[in-house]
Amino acid sequence: MAIVHAFALPLAILAVVCLPAVVAALICADELIDRFVCWIADRRETARLRRAINRLDRTFEVDSLNREVDLTEFDRVDHPAFERIAADLRRLGGQRLGVAGRSRLWQNAVLEAYDDRLRLASRCLGVAEHLGDLDGVDLEIERVRVEGELQAAGLILPAPHAGPRHGSA
Repeated sequence: MAIVHAFALPLAILAVVCLPAVVAALICADELIDRFVCWIADRRETARLRRAINRLDRTFEVDSLNREVDLTEFDRVDHPAFERIAADLRRLGGQRLGVAGRSRLWQNAVLEAYDDRLRLASRCLGVAEHLGDLDGVDLEIERVRVEGELQAAGLILPAPHAGPRHGSA
């Protein structure tokens, strides 16, 4: 009987000491449960979004695009910022299409500047180009191919649009 009394006294003291913690846990139980449920819901939503992003990455083959892009090309100081290159390509592309009535010297200068910007953009995005090696129709075909590759890599270039048509149909 002495052994029971020896354990009863410490248990009674422990119960009195822990009683405020038990009462507080009972009072705040709904908040603790709510936090736990919200935490689980957040984890589920994060996992769902991660799966969706992975599916999109696989669909659009983002990993293959990222592997080919040399990010150090964007930090080089010997050529302008990529945004500037893209803006120049858009501007020169519009000038290149509207060459009617311009001198041959002006047309060649615009085409040369356009090809230079295509080379810079290709180097930044890891697109192979051979604009310097070709001429004539082959050069035009290579321009179209490089423009398509740059657009596939994410660069937005304006599509050539037909101007107003004159004459009878």
